[in-house]
Amino acid sequence: METTRLSSKGQLVLPKAIRDADQWSEGTEFVVERVPEGVLLRPVHPLPVTRLEDVIGCAGFRGPPRSLAAMQQAIAREVKARRGRGRY
Repeated sequence: METTRLSSKGQLVLPKAIRDADQWSEGTEFVVERVPEGVLLRPVHPLPVTRLEDVIGCAGFRGPPRSLAAMQQAIAREVKARRGRGRY
């Protein structure tokens, strides 16, 4: 068992043996949770990088491709229609 101290700035240093064992390097982020026994630190696991090729087509649109201008016009038309009905 290793010990550490709280600094005057509220910082803790995790012992090197623990950092090395879990491969935690500078900048590793942790979730800090209060538990009955004290404080629990869990490393934040970032979401994996998403590539366009992995998700394209997941929305289920089956029609012809639309341009950005066409999409913006459709959005503007719908917003106008909803405002006319007293929404938004």
